[in-house]
Amino acid sequence: MDEETKKAIAIFRFGVIADLVGRKLSRGEKERLLREKVSCQWDIPHSGRSYLARSTILSWLYVYERSGRRLESLAPDERSDKGKSRALDEESAQALIALKKDRPGVTLSLLITEAKKRRIMPERVSYVTVYRLFKRHGLMDESHPVDRRRFEAELPNDLWQSDCLHGPKVLHEGKTRKTYLFAFIDDMSRLIPHAGFYLHERLPSYLDAFVKALAKRGLPRKLYVDNGPSFRSQLLHHASASLGIALIHSKPYQPEGRGKIERWFKTVRMQFLPTVSDGLSLGELNEKLSSWVETYHRTVHGSTKEKPIDRYLAHLHLLREAPKGLEDYFRIRTMRKVDKDRTVSLGGRLYEAPVETIGKMVTLLYHESDPARVEVFFNNASCGMLIPLDVTINYRIRRRHFTITEMVPGEKIMKYEGGKIFDREENHA
Repeated sequence: MDEETKKAIAIFRFGVIADLVGRKLSRGEKERLLREKVSCQWDIPHSGRSYLARSTILSWLYVYERSGRRLESLAPDERSDKGKSRALDEESAQALIALKKDRPGVTLSLLITEAKKRRIMPERVSYVTVYRLFKRHGLMDESHPVDRRRFEAELPNDLWQSDCLHGPKVLHEGKTRKTYLFAFIDDMSRLIPHAGFYLHERLPSYLDAFVKALAKRGLPRKLYVDNGPSFRSQLLHHASASLGIALIHSKPYQPEGRGKIERWFKTVRMQFLPTVSDGLSLGELNEKLSSWVETYHRTVHGSTKEKPIDRYLAHLHLLREAPKGLEDYFRIRTMRKVDKDRTVSLGGRLYEAPVETIGKMVTLLYHESDPARVEVFFNNASCGMLIPLDVTINYRIRRRHFTITEMVPGEKIMKYEGGKIFDREENHA
């Protein structure tokens, strides 16, 4: 299993246990969360299963807490029993449940026949055993109404909702350009951690808005987004998990769960956009938006009957401050192999890596806007910054048995002891 696969699995596992980390939960509340997680259908990376066992979730939580809440602790270890058979009772049950949910109208007899053809259940399992399994999970009742009750986070920064809104046109470098508004709203207080217009809807724009929101208002416990390309990137997943933020995606074509950010966008369309005049630059548009947001923060909200800023600051002592070097959590990660001449290539440039990494696979971390500043990691430890290759300096370096000696100008050169350099005899007369 390569490092990227392990990283994806660790991020997924953190998302599962995020609700249970760092909170003083009563026994009843913890059991309720566990029951919800066990009954949920998950998109488990690099696995054919869709459900998780209670013991599995608790084991991940134990390992994460014991490691000092290090994301790397959730990465899977290499199997010690590779090649040997294992008991698959729990896995078979989860596979059957997934098959039943995929084919809700199929009779139990046909479902068992299909399961045996796919070899996802042992031959010895009886009809009654499968029936009881489905009955216990409420799968024998084919009617499944959707629960869409209103909810509100208990404290500020427990949950942020985020989305993108198509904005007005601005004048940029002599041309008219369309804008996109990336915004975040705190679920409990309705405060806006950050909102800003950008010229692109792509990931760099969203990450810039996210970093500014974190720097201004601290770290949320959860971030609720939709399924757009900007919200599905591996970079956003890894950065969020490394900061202890659970990234949650709503179901496709079901924006109801992000109702608060959608309602705020409606307010933007009704109250802010009509005040925007033509011919503004992007900077002028964002200055106007910032002023309007500050007014919004000091206006009593229709639902909470409180000002968003007052509701947010009432629990200021519970907020998590963003760490130093916040931008470095959002660096691009890529794998490279160091060549025998100590060089690695990145973005069409050559860099010199440390001697101990020759022939090894290393991880490079860098910002797209600053490709010359590249940090190299080997075995999860930083080896410092890569040095851009300078062949002129390397020409002046003599290497002997892994030692490096710089040639001093004027140093006597070794006498040539080979054959003739030229075909004719030199005349020294």
